[in-house]
Amino acid sequence: MDYIELTLTLTPREPFADLFIDALGEVGFESFIETEDGFCAYIQQALYSEGLEKTAWAWNIDGVDVKSSVKIIPRVNWNVAWEKNFQPILVDDMVYIHAPFHPAKPEIKYQLLIEPKMSFGTGHHQTTHMMVQYVLELDLAGKTTLDMGCGTGVLAILAAKRGAINIWAIDIDAWSVENTLENAERNGALLTTLQGGKEVLPTQTFDVILANINKNVLLADMAAYAEHLPLNGEIVFSGFYTHDLTDIEAAAVAQGLTLVSTKTRDDWQAARFVKSRG
Repeated sequence: MDYIELTLTLTPREPFADLFIDALGEVGFESFIETEDGFCAYIQQALYSEGLEKTAWAWNIDGVDVKSSVKIIPRVNWNVAWEKNFQPILVDDMVYIHAPFHPAKPEIKYQLLIEPKMSFGTGHHQTTHMMVQYVLELDLAGKTTLDMGCGTGVLAILAAKRGAINIWAIDIDAWSVENTLENAERNGALLTTLQGGKEVLPTQTFDVILANINKNVLLADMAAYAEHLPLNGEIVFSGFYTHDLTDIEAAAVAQGLTLVSTKTRDDWQAARFVKSRG
């Protein structure tokens, strides 16, 4: 599946860039790369219709000049661009996320060898960074774990290295599922992968659920996530902005989840909940 790349140039860039990113997330764009004068936004081609971006509520904000262009990003072009620009990531001196062409760092406790193809989630984005931090904090030894919206498989693979068992990794994108399997093999992690959304969730419950998606999906699928958690099971959400936490928490509380802690990185939010009632 190819992706659509929307390139936006904003004059002035600040304070409008985050407003546009938030608005485009509401209409289905799933990942963003900031640039000096704006950002690039990505959406699966199958989910894109001409002019979709102009339906975003931020499009006609007064005081900002917007220039945009749209192009298809084939899989091969994405790989070339990624290999040219990708730098290894170090999270809290504990997790080193790098590609096959980067040198290893044996002194780092958890090394993740990741090649993302057309998948998102290499650790560069603020939300993935916070999710990695949470995976480091959670007691995963012997815990059944679900990575919902797995992308490159970073979180599922790190969970395996942290002692999680019976790990499932699910994503709506076929390339992400394929990529997760390949990266799991590179890292010696045993995972079960499925393509789809909440409709492909197994009947079992999970001690821990990791869901780094976007606000709309999290809200729509909250009941399904809660249903797949046992009492005292834990779930970590990210993929949304700090101002969206109120909505996320309200939906979670309605499903018997209690907020335990949060993390903030730039304007992005992550939040950890525990299932306190059935």
